[in-house]
Amino acid sequence: MSLDPLIAAWLEETKDAPPPASLAALRAATETGLRQLHGPLEDVTAIKDYVLPGEPALTVRAYVPAGADTGQPLPAIVFAHGGGWCLCSLDLYDNPCRALANATGCVIFSVDYRLAPEHKFPVPLDDFYRAVCWVAEHAAALGVDVKRLAVGGDSAGGNLAAAAALMARDQAGPALAHQLLLYPALDFAFDTASYQRHAEGFSLTREAMRFCWSAYLNEPADGMQPYAAPLRAASLKDLPPATVLVCEYDPLHDEGVAYARRLRDDGVAAECAQLDGMIHAAMHMPGLTPAARGLFDVAGQAMRTALGV
Repeated sequence: MSLDPLIAAWLEETKDAPPPASLAALRAATETGLRQLHGPLEDVTAIKDYVLPGEPALTVRAYVPAGADTGQPLPAIVFAHGGGWCLCSLDLYDNPCRALANATGCVIFSVDYRLAPEHKFPVPLDDFYRAVCWVAEHAAALGVDVKRLAVGGDSAGGNLAAAAALMARDQAGPALAHQLLLYPALDFAFDTASYQRHAEGFSLTREAMRFCWSAYLNEPADGMQPYAAPLRAASLKDLPPATVLVCEYDPLHDEGVAYARRLRDDGVAAECAQLDGMIHAAMHMPGLTPAARGLFDVAGQAMRTALGV
């Protein structure tokens, strides 16, 4: 399919924007730029912040979907936001998490993990996994069904979700029911065909991904570790079933496809769906193009089926 015309027009309008001069400026520009693409704020039943005990404090924000029967335990997704491990925030993902809660019928627990490069690998992953374990341990008090607990994330957040599923398997952690990986970053390599096709000109570039990985990893050798790059895991056996969404015009397209294939080869039920005409970060773009709603439609149906919503 051709690139969505509204996305193509936006890319043309923004192609000559000067690069931010610092990480702080890049963070600010990302927050402002993506927020402008979100569209109307979605209503949900409730939003509540939890501060996890321990050092340091870790905030997890819960989104209860509109129309939920809160008299019954609800399925839940512990969610890691994207942003190359070094960008974005809990607040930026407010509307996307509202939309994801409504689409899936799940309580979304959005995790405010610490960012690189101030906190490099494995700190963001450890924060996220800590939140996964906390939700599992307190499921009854939180009103969620521990048997229908999933992990999810987009981009670098998809990386953290996949890595947390590996950790839970390896360390006898929570029994996860599913993993929802939205255009995930899964390998410390920049040599796939999609990296070649979409290296430049589609918002996320190959050089931007090099920057993000360098911010996250202490040294390149870390990128060989499966908890940093889940596609490098020796085995994906005994992981929870997965839904992987990839964007057609995205450098990360092929690693998402490859991960779903490897899961299936190792006996794990995995579906991979391509979002036609979309670019990376489509989760933020319903206000730019109606077609971006397809991400929530596909993810919503997949999770409702997987978790029996």
